[in-house]
Amino acid sequence: MSDIYLNLKNTILENKEFKINSIELLHDNLILSCNKESLVKNIDILKRDKSLKFRQLIDIAGVDYPQKIKRFEVIYLLLSHENNLRISIKICINENEIVPTLTSIYPSANWQEREVFDMYGIKFADHPDLRRILTDYEFEGYPLRKDFPLTGYKEVRYSAEHQKVIYEPVKLAQDYRDFDFESPWEGSDYIKKEQDKAKEIKND
Repeated sequence: MSDIYLNLKNTILENKEFKINSIELLHDNLILSCNKESLVKNIDILKRDKSLKFRQLIDIAGVDYPQKIKRFEVIYLLLSHENNLRISIKICINENEIVPTLTSIYPSANWQEREVFDMYGIKFADHPDLRRILTDYEFEGYPLRKDFPLTGYKEVRYSAEHQKVIYEPVKLAQDYRDFDFESPWEGSDYIKKEQDKAKEIKND
């Protein structure tokens, strides 16, 4: 398998249209690194070149390295069905940099870029519908960033008083949980308060 990927590596290096910073073979996975300005052109060549034919975008992944100047890596995983080959294309960006969208080359990039935006806050220029896809629209922060708190910023629960789901700041007693030593059938304090309010509303 390594010989096949070595041939692929040589093919890419011989093609002067590619603009890459580095290319390495790691565990039978060819990883190509480039600047974000060259991303669209490089991927377009990988898809349309008759000797390559990477016609499927499998996934787009993000990685957060808070200690680095260029904090984020965006990694594109491509597959060539005809040649039974895979390749990864990696770019490194600062926190506020905007990445060009790939939706004109791979329509499936639409939802995948939305996932990266939702989890990391990485924005994609000219994306047709860049909004959250895994969390709701009132969610605060980006869950897969290393500086995002494990508990989040808000908790969601149903309010009998308001007859709807509401958001509240996360309340953590005794560091992480509120121990309630009463009967489990009675429930936690805030549940009992909601039940009492519901009874009062019903009696009124």
